[in-house]
Formats: sequence, structure tokens, C-alpha cells
Amino acid sequence: MAYKITAACISCKRCLSVCPTGAVKILDGNHSIDSELCTNCAGGIYTVPQCKAVCPTVDGCVKEPSDYWEGWFVKYNRLIAKLTNKQDYWECWYNTYSQKFSEQLQKNQVVV
Repeated sequence: MAYKITAACISCKRCLSVCPTGAVKILDGNHSIDSELCTNCAGGIYTVPQCKAVCPTVDGCVKEPSDYWEGWFVKYNRLIAKLTNKQDYWECWYNTYSQKFSEQLQKNQVVV
């Protein structure tokens, strides 16, 4: 299977109508991709898989790794990216806080 639908799926059903091979199915209320029908949208007019292109969530439709280690590294890189973003968040927060604090100090020095 080239792609799989994860638990992040919000059941918007956009992928059902855009899949050129009809590989997206709803079984017992859950969306899934039929591995026999999915062609990863390769060999056609599409440059990206259509299920991923229309998915409003970030991780609703993800590429299925071909082996264990490939999947492990994909998950590892995704977690590192999240940690890096949090680090950027705190760095941004610190810079903003220190800037506002220095502005307050300058304002208080002028008043005194």
C-alpha cells in the first residue's frame, strides 16, 4: 500500500471523490485505502497523491513505509521536527519577553 489513512482523519470524505482509482473505501465507519487499487497516483496526470493533496489535516493521509526501518526514521524525523518547533516557540517567547522587559526598563529610567 502506498498510503494509509491514520487516526487523525476527520471523516470529511474529500478523498473519496478525488481518488482516481477509487481506492479509498469506508469500512465500518473508518476510512481505508485498498492496497490493490492504490497506485500512489503515479503514471497519470497527477504530480502528488490526490488523497494527501485534499486532506485538511496534517497527518490524515500518510505514506506507508515499505519496511520497518524506513517507518522508524520517518517517525523519528517527525518527532524531531515537533521538538524543534517547540524550541523555536520558546526562543521566540524569550526574545519577545526580553524585548518587552527592556522597553519597560527604559521607560522607567526616563520617568525617574
